[in-house]
Amino acid sequence: MGYESVEPLHQRYRSEFPVTENLIYLNHAGVAPLCRRAATAMKDLTGDACGFGSFHYDRWMAAYDGLRTATARLINAKPTEIALTKNTSEGVATVALGIDWRPGDRVVAFKEEFPANYFAWKRLENQGVGVDWLSVYDPLDKVDETCRGARLLAISFVQFLSGFRADLTSLGAICEQHGCFFFVDAIQGLGAFPLDVRKSKIHALAADGHKWLLGPEGCAILYVQQEYQDAIEPVEFGWTNVAGFNDYASRDMTLRPDAGRYECGTLNTVGCYGLRAAIEFLLEVGVENIAPQAQARADQVALGALRKGYEILGERTPETGAGIVSIRKPYVDARLVVRALKDRRIAAAPRAGWVRISPHFYISPEEIEQVILALP
Repeated sequence: MGYESVEPLHQRYRSEFPVTENLIYLNHAGVAPLCRRAATAMKDLTGDACGFGSFHYDRWMAAYDGLRTATARLINAKPTEIALTKNTSEGVATVALGIDWRPGDRVVAFKEEFPANYFAWKRLENQGVGVDWLSVYDPLDKVDETCRGARLLAISFVQFLSGFRADLTSLGAICEQHGCFFFVDAIQGLGAFPLDVRKSKIHALAADGHKWLLGPEGCAILYVQQEYQDAIEPVEFGWTNVAGFNDYASRDMTLRPDAGRYECGTLNTVGCYGLRAAIEFLLEVGVENIAPQAQARADQVALGALRKGYEILGERTPETGAGIVSIRKPYVDARLVVRALKDRRIAAAPRAGWVRISPHFYISPEEIEQVILALP
């Protein structure tokens, strides 16, 4: 009796990524190429809107609901806990500005964060809110001590430059112990690594669709746990924040009873079509299957770069590694390295003096070896 060969994951879904016909694309931490299903869904919507205007508006509404449902499945939430937003920054700001802060409140945040998850908390200092700035590399004991008496902790699932992946479950347990609101900027990990808001006791989370979710720019999701929605006021207020938004003659300002209260006005319909298709695709593949592949490709980059005399930012471990690797070589400008890779049709990004490389699961090990050979 023979054995059936199991097709590697990257080969099985290769046709879903037309970008592979043109480039070795290693900039998913910047702007990812659309997966085929997202692009097809958006083409279908634009064609329909061109030919019929809003005649099929009921399909648009179904797409919004479908995106909320798919997102809820992805993070183990309820559709009523998902709001559709423009970007991660809007989600962060909704939480940061929507809480009724009092002078003397404290926030725990991290100095390595991307500006979107830094500025929003830094500005609270103008309201008399204290911010304790830790490092993502600090031990959990220090985080635990700092969270005592704090009102909120904000951290990224994966750090944008180092690729450090936080232990969300341990952080969530610390927050629960101290009655601390737990906020996660998930943009650099959601879609590539499993995330369970219930298991990790996350109260709110934001992520855009254009990175590891393989969807379009300008369409994002905001999760706010149902029990905390009344404690976070909408900071933007328009006609769709209210429960009776379909009744244009109504002047009742009662908020929607779910996370839709954070949606201010007309949604990015074409983006919602694309992001829904992208997330449904990732659910089909299985994020639990994607994670080891994305991490293995990034590990391969790190090892190959070390062999060629590059330095790696941070320490990669099975527990903290993600899909991002930042490398640099002494006396070599990172922008020149990125340009040399671009000349070989390899997409990477210069970030703060480092070359940031971020492969997704559909990139093959053979392509990573080509990249290592191409490094100057």
